[in-house]
Amino acid sequence: RSGKLTPSQVAKNIIAVLEDCDKSTPPLRAVVQWDQEQIMLMAEASTARYRNKCTLSYLDGIPVCLKEEFKVVPYHHRVGTVYLGTEPETEDATVAKKLREAGAIIIGVSNMHELGTGTTGCNPNRYHKIPRNPYKPNHFTGGSSSGSAAAVAAGLCPVAIGTDGGGSVRIPASFCGVVGLKGTFGRISAHGSLPLSYSTVSVGPICASVADAAIVYSILAEPDLLYPYGLKQPKATLSDMCAPDLKGLKLGVDWTFFKACDAEVLSICEKAVEHLQSLGASVVEISLPELEEVRVAHVICILSEMRDFLQPDFDKHFQEMNLETRANLALASQFTALDYIRANRQRTRSMRVLREIFCTVNCILTPGVPSTAPRIYESDLLTGSSDLSFTVRSMRFMQLGNFTGIPGIVVPIGYSTAGLPISFQVMAKWWDEALLLRIGLKLEQFRYHTKKPSIYYDILA
Repeated sequence: RSGKLTPSQVAKNIIAVLEDCDKSTPPLRAVVQWDQEQIMLMAEASTARYRNKCTLSYLDGIPVCLKEEFKVVPYHHRVGTVYLGTEPETEDATVAKKLREAGAIIIGVSNMHELGTGTTGCNPNRYHKIPRNPYKPNHFTGGSSSGSAAAVAAGLCPVAIGTDGGGSVRIPASFCGVVGLKGTFGRISAHGSLPLSYSTVSVGPICASVADAAIVYSILAEPDLLYPYGLKQPKATLSDMCAPDLKGLKLGVDWTFFKACDAEVLSICEKAVEHLQSLGASVVEISLPELEEVRVAHVICILSEMRDFLQPDFDKHFQEMNLETRANLALASQFTALDYIRANRQRTRSMRVLREIFCTVNCILTPGVPSTAPRIYESDLLTGSSDLSFTVRSMRFMQLGNFTGIPGIVVPIGYSTAGLPISFQVMAKWWDEALLLRIGLKLEQFRYHTKKPSIYYDILA
């Protein structure tokens, strides 16, 4: 607004960075498709709007990228594969359209775990390669919105859009030390993304800060006639988000569940709980029942739905899929209709239990991910990685939100002795994202310093 900088100048910097970061050793592989001409067109239009003092929104001129799961003109809608999206896209997903209408500069589409089938971000195929964690390039970013988190952490853009069916926004945001918001199921339209799992996936922003996440959320969260799941939603607000304290809030903690993480993660997460208490909130001990049943039922639901949707691909493109994708889809084919029905009965039970829990507390606190980002091994670069015990563990604190549709936010709160990010999660009742953002702002105050990642670009320089 001051005119010291224009969106066009920033765009030129980003283009230089995009060229540089994939020539580096190892390449960052955060944004996998981009187009210099497209970026400059949007930036010049925004620069003119600033000059004429007629900007479209707070996002005008702001660089963003979208996970390759979304259709974005004129890029290929590959969804992390080598066989999808053979032609450039001619129609935008709803979120891409809304970002354009807000004046944002779409800098390209970001890398992702093939078909969203894993939580490492490991995708060895020729179009994608393995995105690197900006904090430690020999560690994974987390997945499946891997490139989105890496792009924000490395400074390529302050905003990226991801999808979250089993932690796919919150796991990479946690591993890369940025903020990840999974909206309530249906809150942000998923129209124009590949419908891999229709009952567990929510869309959400990955951002450099909680305030940025609030801005993006306020622009994207509204009903979309093309996306029936979100039509009946209450109006999205940011009420009380900037309240000076947390007086009167009851924070629910199931300590047995909370403590199921690495010692380093636990010690800093416990201190974060004390910090929230010091701001006037009270901690209420709760019991989250049937968590093992929730875990199994969520896996049955998400994998059955993916297997159903990807049946033609599995038959026709089996040889072109990564080995891990094949293994996961083969596992999914073992579930029966009976398993799926029982899993959905469990969902109804779990939602009823949460309804009761939210009568006594305002939110539920957990660590983000039980451990820090895992290492990348040489073999991963060639054949990929399949570690089911890691996948299961990384989703531990995520699945409840995906299974029941409640919203969750992860906020970085510190670092391990090895210098990898550690994050904290807050979940609230359906449609209460404003509360998550309010508590998220207070968690940012707890993180007394932010370490710069070893791969970091200053696009304003």
